[in-house]
Amino acid sequence: MPESLSSAPSNVRVLERADASPCCAGRAQTASPSETRRQAVFTALTLAGIAVGLAATWRGWPAAVSWMGYGAAYGFGGWYGARGGLEAIRQRQVDIDLLMVLAALGALAIGQPFEGALLLFLFSLSNVLQQIAMGRSRRAIEALVKLRPDSAVLLVDGQEKRVALESVVPGDVFVLRPGSRVPLDGVVVRGESQLDEATLTGESAPVTKAPGAAVFAGTINGGGSLEVRVTRRMEDSTLARMVRLVEEAQAEKATAQRLIDRFEQPYAVGVLALTALALATGMALGEAFGPAFYRAMTLMVAASPCALVISTPAAVLSAIAAGARRGVLFKGGVTVEETARVQVVCFDKTGTLTEGRTRLVTLEPHPEASLSEDALLTLAAAVQARSEHHLATATVAEAERRGLEVPVATAFHATAGRGVEARVGAQTVRMGNLAFFDGAPPACGWEQARAAVQALEQSGQTAVAVVGGTDETRRVLGWMGFADTLRPGAAGVVQHLKRLGVSHVVMLTGDNAGVAGAIGAQAGVDEVHAGLLPEEKVARVQALARQYGAVAMVGDGVND
Repeated sequence: MPESLSSAPSNVRVLERADASPCCAGRAQTASPSETRRQAVFTALTLAGIAVGLAATWRGWPAAVSWMGYGAAYGFGGWYGARGGLEAIRQRQVDIDLLMVLAALGALAIGQPFEGALLLFLFSLSNVLQQIAMGRSRRAIEALVKLRPDSAVLLVDGQEKRVALESVVPGDVFVLRPGSRVPLDGVVVRGESQLDEATLTGESAPVTKAPGAAVFAGTINGGGSLEVRVTRRMEDSTLARMVRLVEEAQAEKATAQRLIDRFEQPYAVGVLALTALALATGMALGEAFGPAFYRAMTLMVAASPCALVISTPAAVLSAIAAGARRGVLFKGGVTVEETARVQVVCFDKTGTLTEGRTRLVTLEPHPEASLSEDALLTLAAAVQARSEHHLATATVAEAERRGLEVPVATAFHATAGRGVEARVGAQTVRMGNLAFFDGAPPACGWEQARAAVQALEQSGQTAVAVVGGTDETRRVLGWMGFADTLRPGAAGVVQHLKRLGVSHVVMLTGDNAGVAGAIGAQAGVDEVHAGLLPEEKVARVQALARQYGAVAMVGDGVND
């Protein structure tokens, strides 16, 4: 539904199209939180007024009490509808806002205030629910915008200069310091670091970036410093495209809502014309004005599309909210409506099928090292305790879980994207991927370690070798494998979907093919697509929709 969005977080605006609301045309713009709360209070007061009116009627209280209750219900329940109807009249239009108010007044005119008040209450409640849904859309987009800083530190003639993102053009070079968020898409020209790209790709493991590697706006730099050449302007960045994807998704309406939008004006005019015709026909046939008017008002109340107008946004919101409570994010009303025809379900991997955090899953000492698992883990945790890498966090967490006493390591040194080393007691312990040991004299037992690490990587784990000793007596101590583990109920959910009639279950992820394939096999999905950016996920979903029909996408994060 949003049509435009400012490019900087400090000036976020979410606008609605003039026809955004099928039942509240005069209030098409997303209401502020305070305005939504005021509407909710008015709706509650409308219900209270109805309760007072009914109680007065049933218990035989004075008529004045009943009319006071219904008067409050009409005043609070019809306030926003009347404003919308008057605005439509000023624009020389007749819409459902006006029709609803006139129908309520018609019910009052024929002595049925309860029916009119109830109509206004349901109408007001529908509007509040719709404003809540719009507010969620606005907050989702604002959350995306906040992923990007509002300035960048450029290198200009060898000097650092902070500038607004709007003034940065492709070819400029900016400095990315440790822990900072990437402001714009670009390519690394100097430095090496690891970036957390989970907000864009969903990949659980940080990605190593060296000269020539692409970086994306909104991702987070690790411990290294980078110089990056800009490749896209702010409005063309990956994050900006993601914002547009969210806008397009939120703009999708259910078929019934689109039908109301199309026929709202002619339908409202038609009902009013039919009401006038019924009144004129009755009087022309000699009927008194009172009975003819009663019949005409009854016709107008019955013809008001309150059921469709009220039920459509309420049902859509109810389905979206129910799904959200269970971790399912629907991309708009049209998707909710088509759920009954879903043939394909696409799952995100990280945080949806998996738990979303790296764990130590394989710990194997070298057969000739004469070490227990706990002894190997103690040495590894001592080295990793000084690191902030996600593998280090998983190693230390496992040592704490086992209650191990971890010694203090000294002379710690880290090589970004490869490994770490430190002195633990009388020996130097090095641990890292195979590239970390390239060029070093082979340690005792290295060939077996290399084969084990490669086997773990092929199974979808991030694997490291652990080597200890002195420069003269270096030997392999063991190897370790890390992975984002499958949720306990994920495979059962996939099988349950198939029993419900879903013909194809697909996994879409930004993770690498090895990890994705392993998780997909464990979950029992039919198809795996790895290494995808958000727009590529959208393209894949669209392709599946063309091939199979209705598709449901299940995810847990902003990028989904």
